Amino acid sequence: MSKGRLILINIIGIIIIFALVAGGGYYYYQSANYVNTDEAKVAGDMTTIVAPNAGKLTDWGVKEGDQLNKDANVGKISGGETSMNITASADGTVVKEQANDNQMVQPGQVLAQTIDMNNLYITANIEETDLQDIEEGDSVDITVDGDPDTIYEGTLENIGYATNSMFSLMPQQNASGNYTKVTQKVSVKVSIKAPSDKVLPGMNAEVKISTK
Repeated sequence: MSKGRLILINIIGIIIIFALVAGGGYYYYQSANYVNTDEAKVAGDMTTIVAPNAGKLTDWGVKEGDQLNKDANVGKISGGETSMNITASADGTVVKEQANDNQMVQPGQVLAQTIDMNNLYITANIEETDLQDIEEGDSVDITVDGDPDTIYEGTLENIGYATNSMFSLMPQQNASGNYTKVTQKVSVKVSIKAPSDKVLPGMNAEVKISTK
């Protein structure tokens, strides 16, 4: 083997070793200083506009994208000689419109759904083994799939008081007597600072919670 070829092989070997050391150092730094999860979604407080009684829906002009103020009149229900106003129960943007003008409706029927787009937040699932490393008030970096080029600032606002499995509609049964330990996850709430119009409720997200 020529001397030049041997030197090249040594250089390549050194580069590979350096890359492995750097990668290991980066992984250790991340795991030691952050808790990460991609089991996260954008969320917002949702309210519904419902029919207060049976009758014919009139003066209904609500459309998806409309911004409504709390107690704003959005329509009427006429039944016989009576007429009742329909009002928005909270500030929000209409994300789902489920009624038409002059339609017959029943008491409690959902006419529209709104979300407070000015106060969006992130819900994320954190493994139980990581809970000891985080606390309310920790700073959070947020990436949303709908706006992947932006890293948003956030704050850990709330940590759940029970694992997600406690709320399962079909909790696992252990009829056989055998037990397999499964790492449980707890839901946390993270505020998001000044999200863009590209950030919408229901979008997937990734959070990185600082433990420093």
